[in-house]
Amino acid sequence: MPLTLIKGQYKIVGAAPDGDSIKFYPDDPDLWRLLPTRVRPNRAGGVQLRLDAVDALETHYQPQVSGVGVQHQPFEYGRAAADELLRFLGFGEVTRGRDELVSTARPEAVRGSILTRFADKYGRSVAFAFAEEIDGEDGSDVFIDGEMLRTSANHHLLAVGLAYPTFYSKLFPDLRAVLTEAAAGAREADEGLWPSDVTNSGFAVQSIATITEEVVILPKLFRRLLDYLELNDGDPSLAGFKIYLESRTDEVTILSAGHFTHLDTVVEVDGQRLKLLVPPEDLVFREG
Repeated sequence: MPLTLIKGQYKIVGAAPDGDSIKFYPDDPDLWRLLPTRVRPNRAGGVQLRLDAVDALETHYQPQVSGVGVQHQPFEYGRAAADELLRFLGFGEVTRGRDELVSTARPEAVRGSILTRFADKYGRSVAFAFAEEIDGEDGSDVFIDGEMLRTSANHHLLAVGLAYPTFYSKLFPDLRAVLTEAAAGAREADEGLWPSDVTNSGFAVQSIATITEEVVILPKLFRRLLDYLELNDGDPSLAGFKIYLESRTDEVTILSAGHFTHLDTVVEVDGQRLKLLVPPEDLVFREG
């Protein structure tokens, strides 16, 4: 399937890259204009990437409630995913400070390539990221297949079990199948976060600390649950969580059933226990 090839550099000093997001500076910033939806570049043409199809544990998430500070999921796997992404792309020693900001990195920049075809609503380029320079003219259309996909950072993070598969409607089905295979293999081998994952088995919510410090769950579910809990002024009750999810109207297709529905229908709440009723790779979310 064709995507736009953009060559350039990954740079991380002064930024806070995590396991599924990093800044990329193209050799030719004008190439961003080829995308049908606009990215939001900085003055040097750099753009935040959102790695397509993967969702790593949050290391610095800002809930939607005004005045609430930055939160995170258990650091063991969130930081591991961030470190693995940087290692895969070619960074060596990295020092982080407050709020996960990188203060030093060796090297300070590494060359690479991305394949992209649109930006999300936040102005991030939704992309497949590669450590090497892909053959082809900068700005040209490149047809990505399973073989090429397996050399991407996206596939690698799923294969080592450090990110969840989280699919959106613009992802090509053939690529989704390859990524699903990688995630399933990691789960079966108990790689990475999978031995600790309780997304589908369920967990009891005692406080916000349950999801920020203790349990490992799908980041999409974490973000929705944290946003809800922060509205409750310290009360951990899940009594209104389903109603909250209904208000968010996250549109989703259950692949195994061919059923178009909303996220609230695949989340079960039983008192203070909560779980996702289908595996993450069985869901395709509609781009917001």
